[in-house]
Order: sequence, then C-alpha cells, then structure tokens
Amino acid sequence: MSPLDLPVVNACLNGLSAILLTSGYFHIRRKNVTAHRNCMISAFVTSILFLICYLTYHGYLAYFLHKGPTVFRNPSWFRPIYLVLLGTHTILAIVIVPLVLVTLQRAVKARFELHKKIARWTWPLWMYVSVTGVLIYFLLYHIFPQT
Repeated sequence: MSPLDLPVVNACLNGLSAILLTSGYFHIRRKNVTAHRNCMISAFVTSILFLICYLTYHGYLAYFLHKGPTVFRNPSWFRPIYLVLLGTHTILAIVIVPLVLVTLQRAVKARFELHKKIARWTWPLWMYVSVTGVLIYFLLYHIFPQT
C-alpha cells in the first residue's frame, strides 16, 4: 500500500462512519444507551483515522509530488454541481469538529439534556459530511475520473 491508495481508504472510513452514525441513531431511539455509546465512539475514532489519512495523503501530494488537490474539470456541465457539493462538504467538515467535541464532552460528563440539544444538530451534519465524502470519492475517481 502506498499513500496514493489513501483516497479509497478515506472513502471507506467515511462510509464506515456513516454506518456507525446510523446504527448509533437507531440504538438511542430504542433506548440502548450502551450500543449507542459504542457506535458513536467508534464513529469518532473512525473520523479521527480519516483525518489522519486525509492529511497524510494531501501532505504526500504536496511535499513529495509537488501537486495540489485534484481539480474537477470534466464534464464541464457537472463542475458547478461538484463544486457546490465539495464546498458544502468542506465547510461542514470544519464546522462539525467543534460540534462533535462538545457533543461528546456533554455525553462523557453525563449532561444528557444538553447532549441531546446539540446532538440534534451534530448528527445530521456529521452524516452529511460522511456521506458526501464517499460521494466525492466516487465522483472524482470512478464516475468522472480527472486525469
């Protein structure tokens, strides 16, 4: 495995995060707090691993290959759609970090009413970032590969 294999690893980590988030949501709806906690902690760890792999990949591209991020050019008709998707994904990926940390902190401190209030915002945004991360991978590497 080389650093150039990391985009598929990142997509898998994002997909796994989405699965864990969905499972955690269903567990808490059924009042299974232990399973919910385990799924959400696993989603958090998966997201941290994603961030490490993402930074490693882009650092490798920049430092060793002297390349920037992939530029979406073709098909030109899809470029605006892709850029909106990428822009919302990127902005929310930044926004979600403090939300996840605060949500997790409130759960760890057993401040469950405050945890629920912020989790109602955190969960859908985190899901959006995870799912769009997978979608962006497929768009860039399989549906419209940029050469």
